[in-house]
Amino acid sequence: MALRALITGTSSGIGREIALKFLSQGITVTGLDIKRESISHPNYSHILCDIAGDSLPEPLSPYDILINNAGVQDSGRDIEINLKGTIRVTEKYAFHEGIKSVLFISSASGQTGSEFPEYAASKGGVTAYMKNVALRIAKYGATSNSLSPGGVLTELNARVINSPELWKRVMDETLLEKWASPEEIAEWAYFVCVVNRSMTAQDILIDNGEAAKANFVW
Repeated sequence: MALRALITGTSSGIGREIALKFLSQGITVTGLDIKRESISHPNYSHILCDIAGDSLPEPLSPYDILINNAGVQDSGRDIEINLKGTIRVTEKYAFHEGIKSVLFISSASGQTGSEFPEYAASKGGVTAYMKNVALRIAKYGATSNSLSPGGVLTELNARVINSPELWKRVMDETLLEKWASPEEIAEWAYFVCVVNRSMTAQDILIDNGEAAKANFVW
């Protein structure tokens, strides 16, 4: 029987690429998003939903995989959506016999405290909540982990990507002098949720070495 995944925030960016990756591997995907669907595939269904404000729909059937990706940045609702909305979704869909994995898309900001205050706080909270979920979901033999991307080449970051001056400043702070693509983050998500069976309660930093950048002065 094909695996079933619920993924929030599938209309664009990282969430959309994760959905496409899972669909390409024969996994049935349900997307929850405040925007209309952008994926056309026979094994994809889309539900319009504000995870922080709307009533969450009943599952079409129990999900094997839950991926919490939906989020906003510097919106005035960062904690409400990124943290509280993520908790609402997880508490409703994750805790049942048959669940295999839960994944949270956090952010490098949750570790470093950089970027906007409420955004950094919301993502730090997501990472802490992921560990709480790992403790509670272990009885099902399931894993709970998070990915913390640094810069990713998405529309959300167009302001930096499209500015030669800002882009140079960012690259000067990044060891590998590049950002990740949404497709690469999707590969990580597939590995952590489907291939992985033994890693749980872990946050994986994918930032091209930005947090590790250090200038030695002598």
